Amino acid sequence: MTAQDAAGRLPVFVYGTLRPGRCNHALLLRGRTVAEVPARLPGAVLYEGPGYPYAVAEEGAAGVRGELITLAPEAYARVLAALDALEEYRPGDPQSLYVRVVREVRVAGGGPVACWVYLAAEPVARRLRASGRRLPGGEWTG
Repeated sequence: MTAQDAAGRLPVFVYGTLRPGRCNHALLLRGRTVAEVPARLPGAVLYEGPGYPYAVAEEGAAGVRGELITLAPEAYARVLAALDALEEYRPGDPQSLYVRVVREVRVAGGGPVACWVYLAAEPVARRLRASGRRLPGGEWTG
């Protein structure tokens, strides 16, 4: 199941500073969304970062808690570009902190929904697996 709109735009799963009530939600998302619903990203774990978390893919993991955000159509391209900049996601750049990938999340009271999610880029993920602090319960409270 997907939640693409007529133009093929996917919603975005957020789990850190972009969640409602957090600093970057107010900065980048407030007033630019049409829906925000609780969701879980299965097959991932959460690690503490310097002031923000990193989701790392891990087969069989219970998942990461967050929200599925549907961006307002008129703001979609602008907001997605701002999110890419915030997450230091630059396609093809080995220095990127995150990669933006399509994954399925489970929405509260519903089934799977395809969306964009920012996962730790592989060099960052390797470092976190080796020496990072995993957050219990898959939820960042920072």
